[in-house]
Amino acid sequence: MAYGKIPDSVIEAVLKHHDIVETVGKYVHLSKHGKYMKGLCPFHSEKSPSFTVTPEKGIFYCYGCGKGGNAIKFIEEIEEYSFPEAIRMMAEEAGIPITWSGAAERSNTEGGGDRDTLIGAHELAVKLYHYLLMNTTHGQPALQYLRSRGVTDKQIDHYMIGYAPPEWDTLARFLEKREYNLALMEKGGLLIAKQDRSGYIDRFRDRIMFPIWSRDGKVIAMAGRMLGEGQPKYLNSPETMLFNKSRNLYNFHYARVSMRKNRRVVLFEGYMDVIKAWSAGVENGVASMGTALTDEHASLLGRNVDEAVLCYDGDNAGQAAALKSIPILERAGMRVQVAMLPKGLDPDEFIEKHGAQAFMRETIEHPVSATKFRLLYAKKNHILLEEEGQKDYLLEAVGIIAALDSPTEREFYLKELSREFDMSLDSLKQDAFERRQQLQKMKPPRDNNDNSWNNGRNENRENRENRRTSSAPPVLPAYQVAERKLLAQMLQDSDIANTVHQKLGEAFNVEDHAALAAYLYAYYAQGHDPDVSRFIASLQDDRLERTAASILMMDDDIPFDEHLLADYVNEIRKVPKFREIEQLKETMVRAERSGDMLKAAQIASEIIALERQLKGRQDDRF
Repeated sequence: MAYGKIPDSVIEAVLKHHDIVETVGKYVHLSKHGKYMKGLCPFHSEKSPSFTVTPEKGIFYCYGCGKGGNAIKFIEEIEEYSFPEAIRMMAEEAGIPITWSGAAERSNTEGGGDRDTLIGAHELAVKLYHYLLMNTTHGQPALQYLRSRGVTDKQIDHYMIGYAPPEWDTLARFLEKREYNLALMEKGGLLIAKQDRSGYIDRFRDRIMFPIWSRDGKVIAMAGRMLGEGQPKYLNSPETMLFNKSRNLYNFHYARVSMRKNRRVVLFEGYMDVIKAWSAGVENGVASMGTALTDEHASLLGRNVDEAVLCYDGDNAGQAAALKSIPILERAGMRVQVAMLPKGLDPDEFIEKHGAQAFMRETIEHPVSATKFRLLYAKKNHILLEEEGQKDYLLEAVGIIAALDSPTEREFYLKELSREFDMSLDSLKQDAFERRQQLQKMKPPRDNNDNSWNNGRNENRENRENRRTSSAPPVLPAYQVAERKLLAQMLQDSDIANTVHQKLGEAFNVEDHAALAAYLYAYYAQGHDPDVSRFIASLQDDRLERTAASILMMDDDIPFDEHLLADYVNEIRKVPKFREIEQLKETMVRAERSGDMLKAAQIASEIIALERQLKGRQDDRF
């Protein structure tokens, strides 16, 4: 059996090579709890670990958000890959040859062939521009400029920095000679159509070129810095089928290893900042590209790190951008700090002026907390030499502190305020308490409300207790419990599945359970042995994968035998009869209300007969 042209043997080999604990452990800190591994879910915000990995079964499941599946599904979710993309990436990592039909080029309906062609064109453009920078007289002014800024040849080679010459069609002619479709190159952002539509010209001219890579290291866009005078100073590729600036971060593919290892990222504003910081030892630096930090950026980072350090320019614009970025990163579950730079300097200039060691020692290694930064930023907006200015600042500062979750943190910063302005700590605490009460009332409903028992941010103890009580997991009807427990056994035992197939077939009452049973019968019929991770890979349906994973996470200490199997089957079989009885009772009531007593009596007889059938089944065994 093959899943969309991918051979069954490849999927089996991928799952065999990628141990679930090792795969998840690259993204989530896991600790052992009996036969399970637990950690904080990377897919939603939580304080208490509800994300569980079962090594024995090769699956993960989060009791908070409901995501679950095998190692392939985890990579799909965490990397936002499609199933084929996840298989390809994991196969490459495992050294499994990519030889199956359709592996080299994706469906044309999805633009897969165009995507691959554009990536190839971008790779060639990068090599061309890099060659022109390093080996031609045209590139000498750009090369001298880079060296004057302290950029070394090693950095230039590492980041494949290049130079686009001032001629109108250098790249267009280069690509045309290699038989690239220039109309497609325009769609990909490398060229621009002439106004009279008679041909194409280069998008980037007389600029120092910076390649932009995807998360997996493919060149998907470019950025060009104007060498002389002119606007815009920086020109990025437009939005294309390859590139979305709100979702991509510069240097992410290089920084990723260090980010995951240290669980920390340093965020810069510009390409040069990242490049110069890399030479200073900051291997986990990334930058947004021509846009403010977005929720998509934060979500991507939050899946890889626990802590973010903002190292933006020291001018007012840079500090304002840092202030806006803090809540975006915090919403993604990260602890945020800010590296403070002298006013007017950006990271690139600081390194050039004071050196790499000073940059690490004075900024990166000693950032201030997000709260401290907010207080410092607020302080700049008030004239503290005047009483009115002091009062206004104190009120704003108390509001900032009141929003903190931790009582210890609130106490710490209020004491600092008290000492700095010789104010009564009790009065500051009272103001903070009142502001906190106001914030609680203004707070909108949280996301993931169905599982709010595990979303404890910004809530006091009393509120959390109330939410736990009101949001306790619902008690399932007996037939649903029976179906889940039966499926759990079927997933791990083909003989039980065959018996259920004979006695029950697909007559499960929950639609997803019936679908799982049907897939499972087919899976075993094709000669597969029980392997829950492998079976989940065959589903390729988010909802069914989650359902299967949640069923497999159930603990059941009751020994399973043929009598228990019979009880489960009977419980499931009874449901249609119960539903039929309920419908008949409603019909009988309507007949009585309309005065048709004969019809009501006939229906009553039918109800009695059905109830006797149900009672007779109580001791049924097979």
